[in-house]
Amino acid sequence: MTAPTTDPDFDVVLLGTDIGIYAMARAFHERYGIHSTVISRVVAGPIKWSTFIHTIELGEHAERQDTLDALEREGQLRTAAGRTTLLLSNADSFSRMLSDQADWLRQWYVVPAVAGPVLDMIADKIEFGAVCEELGIPVPRTLVQDFSGADEPSWSPDPVDLTFPVVAKPAVGAAYEGLKFEGKNKIYKVDSAAELVDIFHRVRDAGFRDRFVVQELIPGDDTAMRSITAYVDQRGEVTLLATAQVLLQEHQPLAIGNPAAMVTTAYPELMQQAERLLRHVGYHGFANFDVKLDPRDGVSKFFEVNPRIGRNNYYVTAAGANVAEFITADLVQDRAVDQVVVRNEILYCVLPMWLLRRYLGPDTKALVQRVRRKGVFHPLVTKDSLKRKGYVLLAKTNYVKKYAQYYPRPTDSGF
Repeated sequence: MTAPTTDPDFDVVLLGTDIGIYAMARAFHERYGIHSTVISRVVAGPIKWSTFIHTIELGEHAERQDTLDALEREGQLRTAAGRTTLLLSNADSFSRMLSDQADWLRQWYVVPAVAGPVLDMIADKIEFGAVCEELGIPVPRTLVQDFSGADEPSWSPDPVDLTFPVVAKPAVGAAYEGLKFEGKNKIYKVDSAAELVDIFHRVRDAGFRDRFVVQELIPGDDTAMRSITAYVDQRGEVTLLATAQVLLQEHQPLAIGNPAAMVTTAYPELMQQAERLLRHVGYHGFANFDVKLDPRDGVSKFFEVNPRIGRNNYYVTAAGANVAEFITADLVQDRAVDQVVVRNEILYCVLPMWLLRRYLGPDTKALVQRVRRKGVFHPLVTKDSLKRKGYVLLAKTNYVKKYAQYYPRPTDSGF
């Protein structure tokens, strides 16, 4: 990739407010000196008080149309000033909105939206599993629970022909994100058929009318998880591939499955499988895969692909492949680049180190001890405002409370 640019001559607008959005803004700032604009309902801690983020707060009750109205206002201002503006997001609901509104938004923005039919296929865990099986990519055994007829008084969940415990999760994240109900989880570990029926009734009562998938629970703790991040340019070339071994995930109900610590490690076979799938479906943009190594047969099983860069995308930038460069070269500069495969080994961690070590066995402790000599990389730890240092310290402290409450000791299920 090219050397840093002093005048990039383009703007960046981001949708969202989480740690992944900050990591993206940080990548653009470090590479191009850009001060990004973030549009969100609230200005949450991960982006608050940043010196290189301008925030537009819509209010906690803002809806989709409010976001579109704000995008129109910002787009018109930038177009009038002759600025090229890149519009990015990092949530399933925003990915869907950008895909639906791409033609309209392109009056003002460069929009890396995934085409609707491709998004429908890739974001749907059921369709994703079918594509994987077609390509010979291993996946867990999966059943489907359809809620489309759940308004009928006689509706009841289908029986499940799987050995418990199992994992249950919505087939399409965007259809589930906005629901509110007691006991809501991002992913459910279910110990019995009766518990699964209870969950499905609560989901039905909350208004969910899409589909859930029920999968066999692959044994093994968090260290069996793998993350893959890729970028596919407008020419259909996969220009970025990065993989990491997860050391510890988050375990609070609405964040289950989000990596809290990872070591970047090259897994060539996983990279090849991910690249093959993305090319097969005609995907463009960033994608992030969740995979787990099955200790029963030594085969890595693909769980899903997120049609976005992912919450923990900073592990790629920290390993030396700044994520901003790939999308800028592709969509702003219209420039082809050679494929970058991340091989540099670094430790990504948002936890206090002593807390991470508490959950690791002897082998992974030795790995962490070796890799951390190169530095420990946290997306929120940077030369930003003094107030942010206090926030980062508080965030790390809160993890101690969260793990004490939701994951007091390691288990072999990863839950």
